[in-house]
Amino acid sequence: MVGMRPSYAGLLRAVPSETVEVRTTYGVLRGAKENGVLSFKGIPYAGPVDGEGRFRRAPALQRWSGVRDALKLGPPSWQPGKTYFGIDEPTPQENCLVLTVWTPNADRKRRPVMFYSHGGGFVIGSSGAPLQDGSNLAREYDVVVVSSNHRLGLFGYLYLGEIAGEEYATSGNQGLLDIVDALKWVNTNIESFGGDPDNVMIFGESGGGAKTSCLYAMPSAHDFFNKASIESGPGIRMLEKETASETTRLVLRHLGLQDQEWRKLLSVPVDKLVETQVAVGRPPSLPGARLGWSRGVSGLLGPGAFAPVVDGHVLPYHPFDPQAPAISKSKPLIVGTNRDETTFFFWERKATDVFELTFATLKERLQREFGADTDAILATYKNSRPDALPSDIYIAIPPAGMFWIGALIIAKRKAEQQGAPVYSYIFAHESDYIIPGTSHKFGAGHATEIPYKFNNIDVVKALGSGGFIGANTTSAAAAHNMSEMWATFARTGRPAAKGQPTWPAFDLENRATMEIDAQCRVVKDPFGTERELWERLKA
Repeated sequence: MVGMRPSYAGLLRAVPSETVEVRTTYGVLRGAKENGVLSFKGIPYAGPVDGEGRFRRAPALQRWSGVRDALKLGPPSWQPGKTYFGIDEPTPQENCLVLTVWTPNADRKRRPVMFYSHGGGFVIGSSGAPLQDGSNLAREYDVVVVSSNHRLGLFGYLYLGEIAGEEYATSGNQGLLDIVDALKWVNTNIESFGGDPDNVMIFGESGGGAKTSCLYAMPSAHDFFNKASIESGPGIRMLEKETASETTRLVLRHLGLQDQEWRKLLSVPVDKLVETQVAVGRPPSLPGARLGWSRGVSGLLGPGAFAPVVDGHVLPYHPFDPQAPAISKSKPLIVGTNRDETTFFFWERKATDVFELTFATLKERLQREFGADTDAILATYKNSRPDALPSDIYIAIPPAGMFWIGALIIAKRKAEQQGAPVYSYIFAHESDYIIPGTSHKFGAGHATEIPYKFNNIDVVKALGSGGFIGANTTSAAAAHNMSEMWATFARTGRPAAKGQPTWPAFDLENRATMEIDAQCRVVKDPFGTERELWERLKA
C-alpha cells in the first residue's frame, strides 16, 4: 500500500463523507470513514474534573443513550499561550479527558495498539496536532492508533498532598493518572475497534517521552501495556514531594492565600490559575550545556515546575533512578534521541547568533559554561567531529545534557536488568531547511522525527510546515523506515523494517544503536569518546 497515499484535503473538511458506528461499554459512537481508515475523535474516557473534582482523580465515565458523535477533535487541557495544535480543535477546557482512535476496521480482529502521549513538557500540547495523526500508521501497517488529551501544568500536577490531606494524596500526578484512565478505557473497549487489549505499546516524544518513562514505572499502569518507546524525553527523575510543595506555596502566595486556605483553589477561575502558573513557573531559558545532563530532562525540574511527583504511591520511585523499574522488567523498550535536538530550541527563540559561531566565540561560550573543563570538551568534540563547524559543535553539546546521555542512562539501566531487551536509536535524517537569518540547516532537530514515525511527510507538506522536512528527496524513505520499525515493534516487540539492517538489542559491551535515516545503519557506541568525556566530568 506504500505509495498509494490519500489527499490531505480531508484534514480540513469538517463533515466526513461516510460514517460508521461502534458500540462501547458506555454507549454507541459515530465515527468517520475516509481513505480506508476509521477515526473516532473526542471520545470521553472519564468523567468531569472541574469544580470539586479539580486536582483529584477523575470520576468514572457514565453511560449515555443514543448515538454520540465522535467526528471532531475534543478540547486540550488549559495551558498558557495560544492554542495552535489541531485543525478545528476546540478551545482548551478543564474537562479535557478525551481520546482519538484510528483503525483500519472495527472488526474485532485484535490488531496491535499504539498508544501515544503528546509532547510539550508537562505543561502544553494536544493529541490533535496533525503531525501525529494516526491514519497512515493504521492504514499502512494494520495497527490501531490511540492518542489522548489529559490535564497539564497546574491542573495536572499541583501537589496538595502535604497541605490538603489524604483526599488529595494523588494531586501531584493527576495528569499521569488521566493517561492511566485512558489506557484503562483502551483495555476495556479497544477490541470493538479492531485492537488487541493484550498487545499495547505506549510511546511519546519529548514531554510524552517523560510521561512514558513515568508510566513504565507506575503500578497503576502496569496491566495496560506490554512495551514502550521513550523518544527525546528521558524521564529519569521527577519532582520530590518537598520541591512540589514549595511550588504549591508559590501558587498560594501569588493568589494571596495561606496554606489553610488551599480549598479556595477549587473556585479560582481557570484563566487566573493559568496566569498564576506562568507567574510562578520556572522562566524559560535557552538550552545550556550544563543543564542537568546526568538526570536527563527531569534534571531541569525545581521549584516552580509542574511535573510528576515521586509520592511513594502513584509514582513510588524515580522512573529510572537508581535503576530501571523492576515492575516493567519483562517489557521491551526503545529509547533514543535526535542528532541535532537543540536546533529546534535555538530556532524557536530566534537565537541566531548560535548558528554563526567562530571557534573563538565558541570557546568563549564554553568557558562561561564549563570553566576549567572547556579545553577538554573542545578537544574531544573537535577530535570526534573533525569536519564540524563551530556552531555544529556547540549545538551538539546541550543534547548531551538534555537528551542523549539521559537516553543512554535509561538504555544502560534497562540492559543491566537482563530482562526484556532495550533498543537504542539516534534519528539522523536531517532537514535541509535553512534557518532564517543564518546559513545553518535545521538538521535533525527536536520533534522533527514526529512526522517520520507517523509516516506523515505528506501531512507536513500539505500544512506548509516545511522546516521539519525541507527539500530532502529521501524523506519519504526515512519516514517509511521509522514508521515500519515502530509498527513492527508494536506487533512483535522487536523493531524492524524491510530492507534495513537488523536492529540488535543494546548491551554494555557493544552499545549498538540504530541510526535512522533513508538508509539506516547500526553503529557501535556512537560518539563514544564524547560519552566517556561526560562520564569523567560527572565523576
